[in-house]
Amino acid sequence: MSDATNFTPHGKHLIAGAWVAGSDTFRSSPSFGDGFDISRGTEDDVDRAVRAAEEAFADYGYASREKRAAFLDAIAEEIETRADQITAIGSMESGLPEARLQSERGRTTGQLKLFATHIRLGEYLDIRHDPALPKREPLPRPDLRMIQRPIGPVAVFGASNFPLAFSTAGGDTASALAAGCPVVVKGHPAHPGTGEIVAEAIHAAIKRCGMHPGVFSLIQGDGHAYAQALVQHPLIRAVGFTGSLGAGRALFDLCAQRPEPIPFFGELGSVNPMFILPEAAKARGAEIGTGWAGSLTMGAGQFCTNPGIAVVTKGAEGDAFIASAKEVLSKVGPQVMLTDGIATAYRSGRDRLDGRNAVTPLLSNEDSGREASPNLYATDAATYLQDHALGEEVFGPLGLVVQVSGPEEMRDLAAGFEGQLTATIHMDDGDTEAARDLMPVLERKAGRVLVNGFPTGVEVADSMVHGGPYPASTNFGATSVGTLAIRRFLRPVCYQNVPEALLPKDLANL
Repeated sequence: MSDATNFTPHGKHLIAGAWVAGSDTFRSSPSFGDGFDISRGTEDDVDRAVRAAEEAFADYGYASREKRAAFLDAIAEEIETRADQITAIGSMESGLPEARLQSERGRTTGQLKLFATHIRLGEYLDIRHDPALPKREPLPRPDLRMIQRPIGPVAVFGASNFPLAFSTAGGDTASALAAGCPVVVKGHPAHPGTGEIVAEAIHAAIKRCGMHPGVFSLIQGDGHAYAQALVQHPLIRAVGFTGSLGAGRALFDLCAQRPEPIPFFGELGSVNPMFILPEAAKARGAEIGTGWAGSLTMGAGQFCTNPGIAVVTKGAEGDAFIASAKEVLSKVGPQVMLTDGIATAYRSGRDRLDGRNAVTPLLSNEDSGREASPNLYATDAATYLQDHALGEEVFGPLGLVVQVSGPEEMRDLAAGFEGQLTATIHMDDGDTEAARDLMPVLERKAGRVLVNGFPTGVEVADSMVHGGPYPASTNFGATSVGTLAIRRFLRPVCYQNVPEALLPKDLANL
């Protein structure tokens, strides 16, 4: 185990290039070791950070693509320079194993570098040009040029389950910076030390690249007032969020209620259903059940793509799938969860299913404190469709098997699901027709459709979509992972008969 004492958080905010202490503090609650006193953000802190971001936008928003790309690369390099310290403090605060945090750090720096490469190519600008047609009849056409432009300062909320990849320098921050938008991060109180050291890396990159200090700020805290002030500040132009449905919906409503509403890009949760078709169940039901159990319990089930529901036909093949999953799950011991609150919410979700009619417990475990063990339940399609609560996400290693009479009822059940991040089909060649019937339903329900795989693990790539219809996310046309994520923080601008001397550099000389 690395020694976390080689990095001692000072508990300050980073606001416009200065580390600022607050008069009010809260105590962090790590999974092991002593907590730290962390400054609690205020509305004044928010106002200073956002105004600095707006000032920085006048420079950063109009900087060259190469300058912004070099900045992203520098952030990645500065994070890697602090690799051991980040792993140590991250493991201490979150309870995640060091190997997981090392992998997540690689993903974090990898997506920064991917965005740098992507914006250097310039294709994301979607440049279009309709040359003037002065002799066109009955009316001439003006010269029209279109390009995507950054929108301005962006607020980002750190996520509890990914201290690195979805937090201080995670996908929302990286994509906003790539677009040309300064960022103000609301740090997650579950891992303030991790957020602080990553902010130090960004601060070092700012100085190294000669960027305006207002291009990035981090404000810590465990309250609601300053978070509300951040999303309602008139200079904030968009919000990126990963978290619970309740918190996300409250912030979404605040964004919509502003005098000038702004987009809220929230990733709010999903049960990520898997559909095991009959021939696949017959040929390898037990194997699929084993794989599902592994995916369900990975990282104590604390992934937004955790496949919480498996749909399978009644009969011997479906029973083999269930038996295999139950056997594997029964051998998985308690795992430490990210926070006490998440562990408490997990037990509440389990208790909610225990009290449901026509829901059969297949594997039950009792836990206390910050630990969670697997739980498994079964029901039928009619019960699921009649009871909305069965489709609510339980964040943790809990699985629900929904048994159906055949492909037709499976398709009807699929149509009854709410929006999802992912939907998975397990099939063999003999299931092609049934799968073909499912596909039009699933592509309307999910942002990513998989075949013969498990959704945990989101590839950072050009083609990835991590989002989906509500309540999976609040904007079905966006993704929070992959290079398309940059488009959330851009807007198209058309320039009509504008002299080349006044055009953005990328639009000139077309």
